[in-house]
Order: sequence, then C-alpha cells, then structure tokens
Amino acid sequence: MVAMSKMEAELLDFCEGVCDVKWYDNLLDDLGCKTQKPIQKNILILDKYLKYHHAPGGTDKTFLMSVVFATVRARSDIAVAVASSGIAATLIEGCPTAYLELKLPLNLQNIEAPTCNISKTYVMAKVLSASKIIIWAECTMAHKCALEALDRTLKVLCNDSRCFGGVMILLSGNFRQTLPVIPRSMTADEINACLKSLNLWCYVKKLQLTTNMRVALLDDASGKDFSEQLLTIGNGRVPFDESSRLISFPQNFCSFVSSKDEPISKVFPSIITNYKNTILAAKNKVVDDLNYIIHNEIIGTMHSFKSIDCVTNADEGTSYPIEFLNSLDMPGLPPHN
Repeated sequence: MVAMSKMEAELLDFCEGVCDVKWYDNLLDDLGCKTQKPIQKNILILDKYLKYHHAPGGTDKTFLMSVVFATVRARSDIAVAVASSGIAATLIEGCPTAYLELKLPLNLQNIEAPTCNISKTYVMAKVLSASKIIIWAECTMAHKCALEALDRTLKVLCNDSRCFGGVMILLSGNFRQTLPVIPRSMTADEINACLKSLNLWCYVKKLQLTTNMRVALLDDASGKDFSEQLLTIGNGRVPFDESSRLISFPQNFCSFVSSKDEPISKVFPSIITNYKNTILAAKNKVVDDLNYIIHNEIIGTMHSFKSIDCVTNADEGTSYPIEFLNSLDMPGLPPHN
C-alpha cells in the first residue's frame, strides 16, 4: 500500500469504512459540497479510460482531486498525480510536474511520434503500469502531443492495446484559462496544439462542476457577481469591436488606471507594512518594470547581484561575448542585474 499523507489520513479518519464510498458522502455533506458528489462517484467508477473534469476557478477542483487521490490509495491501489505547471503542482501534496514525473521530451511538437523517456526497467514504469488512475491537473496548458506520448508509453509498459494501456486518466482543467504556449506561433497553431484537437478526445467522458464553492460557502454577493462576469468573458459572450478585436468589460468589473504608479500606490501604500501584497501582470516585461519602480521606493542601501554568464565551449567565446549573454532575458530565469 502506498503511504498516505497527513491530509489523506484525516480524510480516512472521518469515514466509516475505507472501502465504502459512503465515507466521502458524509464528508461532502459536512462541508456543504453536495454538488460535487455525482462528479466524484462518476470518477471512481472505472468505466472509461479517459475522463475530463471541466470546472472554472473556485469550484474546488483541488479538493476533488485530493479526495479522489485519497480514496484510490485507501483501497490499497496506486494513484499518480501530475500537473502541467509548477504552481499547479504545489496545490496537491506529492504532485510533481508532468515533465518531471512522466519524463516527457522537451521538444514534443518537433517529434512525429513522441513517447515518454521511460523504459520497462525503470522504477516509474512499474508504478505507471500498476496505477489505477493518473490525475493530470491543469491539463489544458499541456500540448496534445504530451497526452499522445503518455498513451503510446502506457500501451508498451502495460502490454495492452487499449487507450492508455487500460489505465484510467483523469484530466482536470478549464479551457477558459491558459492554452498551450507555442513560441512564435499564430492562433491556429495554439488551437491545433490544444487537447480538443487530440484524436483521442472523442473517447473522453466529460464531467463538469458549476457551483462556485468559494462564493457559496462565504455567501459573498460581490464575489458571485464577479465570478459570473468572469464566466461571461470566458464563454465569449462579451461584445467586442470588429475592427480592433478587443472586448468591452462589463460595468463595475474593474478599475482602469492611467499609469503604473497608480496601482503601486494603492497596493503598496507603505512598502514596509504592505510587502506581502502582490501585483499580477500578464507579461514578464511589465513585471520587471513594476519591480524596478517598487525597489527604488525601498528605503535603505540597495544591493545589486549579477549573474555570471559564460559559454561552455571556450572556442565559442568570440561568437557569444559576455555582453551579449548578459543582455539575454530568458523566460523563467531572473535578469542579469
């Protein structure tokens, strides 16, 4: 039996019997999550090899994944959880990224028939082939080739020609959010890389959550209005300008600012006492600009730390001078200075 986390043990302490699905019915009743019951029961019935759990933000997708994860392990079965991004991986305990756990190739879109870099002698191969369920959080961010690679790999590892070698795959995400990011691509390229363009998508059994639990449990009227406005935008029901292709925000949706200094002054009226506040931005360049302005407002001596950039091959030093390497601003890495 796979060792359970503290959270899973607490869930099991609540139940009357670890092999009876009645235990999490009681748990959901106490938490007021009655709308989630049919979804969880449907997930635990292994009648489909590929299921997609579609739910917008606030509908307790993470809670659902944790309950399913604990339930499968409580039956002395193996459950594997992965996520498309590092942030999503932190929400489920013991959940690594899909690239790390499944050993997916980094150049998926450039390989005609990609597979996971997992041989039959690898320890992870035995875990995957013995798994009852593989949960993939925030799957909508993943390239369709990643799921195709997992399908080919599981068929070989399990020696089974069925979809995913007979292992149940539970996908969780929201197509209203970030789709696969394809560098230097057009909109058509991103749509083609989306999971809905997958040949296996016709075999997917779709499950859906609609009740926003954050709003329902807190009984927040303003939060309910905001969540409904987000869904309206995500569903494409907001009017847009034909010439500019820009949408018009609903009334009272947000406040517009004329400069970057205005949100800084509101979010950080005093950087000493409000240092835990956060400003979100869509582009890395805007984040760097905001950080530079905020850092200059901090009272005290500023310490500057610079990266050490060099080429691995000394013969290429003339082709790639240090000044050029220092000027590169790579995604996911801090700037040179």
